[in-house]
Amino acid sequence: MHVTCYHNPRCSKSRQTVHLLQEHGAKVEIIEYLKTPPSFEELSAIIQKLGMVPRDLMRKKESAYKDNNLDDLTLDSETLIKTMIKHPLLIERPIVMANGKAVIGRPPELALTIL
Repeated sequence: MHVTCYHNPRCSKSRQTVHLLQEHGAKVEIIEYLKTPPSFEELSAIIQKLGMVPRDLMRKKESAYKDNNLDDLTLDSETLIKTMIKHPLLIERPIVMANGKAVIGRPPELALTIL
């Protein structure tokens, strides 16, 4: 089974998720999203598959969240997505995609629900 994981190797939950997927026989394509952020179209599609709005995918405790005034509820989805691409550390992790579905691997076991 092919699984894509938007991964931050410095994050313990992200590492645990990748390991768990591999233990269950998944061939994991790892995308280090801090080095290679998704495009606007890719991130929009991921958000849709997650069943979220852009703000739900944002790490609100990151300094970039405060520095860019992202708590302003008048900001539209396009602005939020573009800001996440510019500052990928804002994107919650890990994002796991398989079988046309997506989930955030927090806790890591949630990733198994889409296999």
